[in-house]
Amino acid sequence: MFNRRKFIKATALSTALLAIDQKSMAAAIPTTNGKAVNKPIVISTWDFGVAANAAAWKVLKANGKALDAVEQGVWVPEADESNQSVGYGGLPDRDGKVTLDACIMDELGNCGAVLALEHIVHPISVARKVMEKTPHVMLAGDGALQFALEQGFKKENLLTPASEKAWKQWLKEAKYEPVMNIENKLYDKASPNKLPGNKYNHDTIGMIAMDANGNLSGACTTSGMAYKLHGRIGDSPIIGAGLYIDNEIGGATSTGVGEEVVRNVGSFLVVELMRQGYTPEAACKEAVMRIIKKKPETAKNIQVGFLAMNKKGEYGAYAIQQGFTYAVCDTQKQDLVIKGKSYY
Repeated sequence: MFNRRKFIKATALSTALLAIDQKSMAAAIPTTNGKAVNKPIVISTWDFGVAANAAAWKVLKANGKALDAVEQGVWVPEADESNQSVGYGGLPDRDGKVTLDACIMDELGNCGAVLALEHIVHPISVARKVMEKTPHVMLAGDGALQFALEQGFKKENLLTPASEKAWKQWLKEAKYEPVMNIENKLYDKASPNKLPGNKYNHDTIGMIAMDANGNLSGACTTSGMAYKLHGRIGDSPIIGAGLYIDNEIGGATSTGVGEEVVRNVGSFLVVELMRQGYTPEAACKEAVMRIIKKKPETAKNIQVGFLAMNKKGEYGAYAIQQGFTYAVCDTQKQDLVIKGKSYY
């Protein structure tokens, strides 16, 4: 026979025990070196990530969302004509056209991307519009441009005099020889028009942020390999290759020769390895080793690097070649640049 008084008493006891158990579980959750999760925090690829992180930090320190932080963060290199591997001023394809790729992903798994987009300074914002205003994940080429214009973006010429000059110089021999880690060599604020002869870069900025609420978002944007075949797409705008976010586990992004990242679904791999218990650096290293194992001879002459952060606020990176750097910004330090570990 149902006894209401006994039922209420039993329920109250169960609730109390559950509360105690939940408190014990919370205490058992591992933290970074015994400390609370380091948040907010933002990390990004290469030395020029310092300026990008500073813009993202303005959002994060005001308790803004990680999604807004990564978008506004990568606006900086996208609009910086002295950075010839991202956005406005990016080195063109072999036909002289500047085509941009970008993707963005939030804590809910929503994502958007644009591929081979021309004439728009901020492809990351178009990617966000794709995510928020359409049922699609990717828009490419003329369709991406049409959508951007419909959304109010301004059509502009992205080929700066410095990049046009470099392209015309390249046309004299038209050799295609990607130079490892040229990203930092090209990025010279004091001499933005100085290019090292016939050398060119093949890079991107990838950014991951955790806001005060512990939510993660990421962005990745690039002008792609300089002097590439028109229409070539690398890893940067491909969810799971150039960028991947799982709010339960962490996020990862990549840099370097995108073809090898795509072949290994690199950023997704890094996140899944972190799910298995790998630290961010160990996960990045394993992803790099898989590339080396599959194509050891190719790997000797290319650069690929991964950067990752887990839900505990721990971060790390690993690259094939020496020279890969990344920037970190948190409550302790706003302009930290770290040299990533490498195989060679």
